[in-house]
Amino acid sequence: MQALTFWKTITMDQVNLLETLLALLDEHGIQYCAIGGQAVNAYVEPLVSLDLDIVIAFRQLDQAMELLNKHFSVESFPHSLNVSLAGSDLRVQIQTDERYARFVERASRRKVLGLELPVADLTDILQGKIWAAEDPQRRGSKRQKDLADIARIIEKYPEFRDQVPQSLLARLFGDSE
Repeated sequence: MQALTFWKTITMDQVNLLETLLALLDEHGIQYCAIGGQAVNAYVEPLVSLDLDIVIAFRQLDQAMELLNKHFSVESFPHSLNVSLAGSDLRVQIQTDERYARFVERASRRKVLGLELPVADLTDILQGKIWAAEDPQRRGSKRQKDLADIARIIEKYPEFRDQVPQSLLARLFGDSE
């Protein structure tokens, strides 16, 4: 089974939310890139997730919002937008936190679950994961997933270890490393 078919089966994406969303962004020239767990999957062994986290070029955010509201259900939160569609369990979250603004311009095309799409630079992905893991308002289970993604990155790319705060390294590896 191909990766995309597997992911669509897991997310019960029977209405092609993923392909429709990406096609709309591409057709309208809206720059974006994958961040979060799926972006980590582009660099290390993939793990299954129901989420796709992206960031849109901030200068195009209003245009994207207008477009998304025409085609999807969009729920706004202080630092994100959640995009969904009846008939799909896929959860697309668009990050609107300004700290992510420069990620799009440093992105490159990579394969994610059988699709080639813009993916944030690994340094940016790691930084985003650090921000998320340190966010006390984030659910504990989400922060644990962020820590696991950080561990996945530095296990494959040990040269990134010095970018991770000591407090997170201690939570990941204890005092032994």
